[in-house]
Amino acid sequence: MHAYALFETAIGRCGIAWSERGVMGLQLPERSDEATRTRLMRHCPTADETPPPKHIQHAIDDIIALLQGQKKTLRAIQLDMGRVNAFNARVYETTRAIPPGATRTYGEIARAIGDADGARAVGQALGRNPFAIIVPCHRVVGANDKLVGFSANGGIRTKLKMLKIEGWRENEPSLFEELV
Repeated sequence: MHAYALFETAIGRCGIAWSERGVMGLQLPERSDEATRTRLMRHCPTADETPPPKHIQHAIDDIIALLQGQKKTLRAIQLDMGRVNAFNARVYETTRAIPPGATRTYGEIARAIGDADGARAVGQALGRNPFAIIVPCHRVVGANDKLVGFSANGGIRTKLKMLKIEGWRENEPSLFEELV
């Protein structure tokens, strides 16, 4: 069984898809509910829209809380990585360890998984991340904390908005103002 639901957050309506094994995908808000639904369905084309079971509702509640500024890690959320290759799975698990409000570089993630020259491959894996927010790819930055590489609607502005909600670099308002 594959199912999905849309839900409201501080940054707009997100979508979550799941199977018996866990969350199959999480979609950040698009320009409309239909666009969010369409992008989410890439991860689960046979899913039906349905009210979430208790464990998925708990995941949704934690995502909503995180996007309201609470320090939630989302690490307890079970993921269904059945459609994810082994390299990407290692990248996603390593990225999940980054706490809210903190960042790591693509190179740091690459070194953590044992591929010192793999920063570009890490970026490609995170560009395909079907679990946005749960696998917090918005917390991965370029060398020297440069904000690069975010494929969600709104691009770097959305990445920065999410980082700011989490308290990243609260004492540097000029960086935020430049992009808003």
